[in-house]
Amino acid sequence: MSTLALLREEPSRRALRAITHQIGYGTLARTGLKTIVRSRLNRAELPRQFFLSLWDTLGQREAIVDGDQRINFAQFKDRVLRLANGLHQLGVREGDACAELLYNCSHWFELNLACALTGAAMPMLNWHLRPQELVDCVQRANAKILVVDSGFADTVAKVRDQMPTVERVLLVGQERREGFESFEDLIHRATPSLPPGHFAMSSKPYSGGTTGTPKYINLNQDAMFGESDKARRGVSREQVTRLTLMQASAFDWYGLGECHDPITGNARSLIPGPLYHAGVQIGVLPFFFGGTVVPMRKFTAEGFLQLIQDERINWTFVAPTMLERVLALPDEIKAKYNLASMRTIVCAAAPCPPKVKQGINALFRRQGAKNDVFYEYYGASETGLITVLVPEDYQADPKRYESVGKVRAAQCRIYDPETQRWAPTGQEGKVLVRSALTSGLEYVGQQSKTDECFIPIDGELWYDDGLIGYLDADGFLYLTSRVKEMIITGGVNLFPNEIEHAIKLHPKVADVAVVRAPDKDLGEVPAAVIQLKEGQYADAAEILAHCKEVGLYGFKLPKIIDFVDQLPRNLAGKLPKKDLEARYWEGVAKHG
Repeated sequence: MSTLALLREEPSRRALRAITHQIGYGTLARTGLKTIVRSRLNRAELPRQFFLSLWDTLGQREAIVDGDQRINFAQFKDRVLRLANGLHQLGVREGDACAELLYNCSHWFELNLACALTGAAMPMLNWHLRPQELVDCVQRANAKILVVDSGFADTVAKVRDQMPTVERVLLVGQERREGFESFEDLIHRATPSLPPGHFAMSSKPYSGGTTGTPKYINLNQDAMFGESDKARRGVSREQVTRLTLMQASAFDWYGLGECHDPITGNARSLIPGPLYHAGVQIGVLPFFFGGTVVPMRKFTAEGFLQLIQDERINWTFVAPTMLERVLALPDEIKAKYNLASMRTIVCAAAPCPPKVKQGINALFRRQGAKNDVFYEYYGASETGLITVLVPEDYQADPKRYESVGKVRAAQCRIYDPETQRWAPTGQEGKVLVRSALTSGLEYVGQQSKTDECFIPIDGELWYDDGLIGYLDADGFLYLTSRVKEMIITGGVNLFPNEIEHAIKLHPKVADVAVVRAPDKDLGEVPAAVIQLKEGQYADAAEILAHCKEVGLYGFKLPKIIDFVDQLPRNLAGKLPKKDLEARYWEGVAKHG
């Protein structure tokens, strides 16, 4: 199929409409003219010159609001060019890696675009890595430069000699330390000129790491868009293009083209989650099309509401735990803030209970939002977006609040491993995916682990994300469990998500994790580890009675109920269940 024919398909039209409406026709026309002149129609130069031209055109518009610091696009362009040139002088070349260990801040965006303009990679390191995990992640990415916040300097200094690939460590901030070079000094002494290279998306995520050391994820773009279908795991180049456009159509599903601040005329995105997380890049997306970003260094529920009001935020990405903390605020706190500017709250990274989705819509409508604001997707670092849930979906059928959206951004089917056939509508099975990203997926240095993630079916390779779920007749996906978390009790398969959702309906419960615990008769049974809301008290009998009231029965009832002050869930929504399980299995040989 021709490129023109592909561009006429619905996903293409949706993507182009959203991007065009967000940038604006006048801005796009001026940017396009500058791009043509500067690139001299050299196709390899077009992407780099487009962004430089866009920043020139936007000029004094706010690009980043970082605490008290406000950086416009003209200033941003100057710093990015200086940084790109400074890194080039340090020996960074196309294909090299500049890893970052930064809190949410303006420097993250500067490094991201400096790397992108020169074709360098920017591995995104988790703030919570243990020292040895940090070493493993840096070495796996073969990072030549490491950029760190001063808050991580002590940790990095202790393991610096264990990272032989790292030639220089750049320290952000005013502090000066032996063994570190100044990020600011590098920028100030460099000239704002564009060094050699080609544009490439620089953000390189790691896997979640909840079941071991995070794996470094690379997308082999040569394989994705090259001549060999075999290198793309059997996906044709036309299919990759179509799947890419399906991903981009999410811009429109989320209403990016309709996010227009009354003063600046653009999307204004609040980034409360950690920028190292792949899902949080949804919050970054508007920035590439002239949006203003407001990174939060540290999330607080009230601070989230206040920034939405004060910065007229109309777009954000969140994990469910953030929304739960917002809803848990006292009513008098929630009532203080005008939330009328909000248009799109995109939620993902972990299962979001239906009551939270409904509660957030009710709160924002009560505080001035014109429409429901909750959007959702299911996806992974390895796959990109797969499903999309929009307000029109659950407004038409409230049952869809329980789903993670309709399959819109990739191919997704349910596989029955027992029959080795595709499962019929409504039947649970393995959730398998084919997306543009899976065609070029590589776990760097771990090819065997990459191959293990794919299942051959009817001559095609499908990515297995380790999830169990089902599709309804309208193509909406309902997730029930992770394969690794499934509890097999007395030969019966139990899904922790179902039990967790039931327990979360209890008004005193703030968070819950259901894990496997050993049992002499049944092999393993569900254990519920519960965090109560502040100031609340409940015992196991009360929780068990509640579970029965909401419909749990038999083996689905938790056999063990424990209470903790705080579950170790991070702001990306991830919860290391293996650590919770470990205390139940000490001295016991675990199976499954």
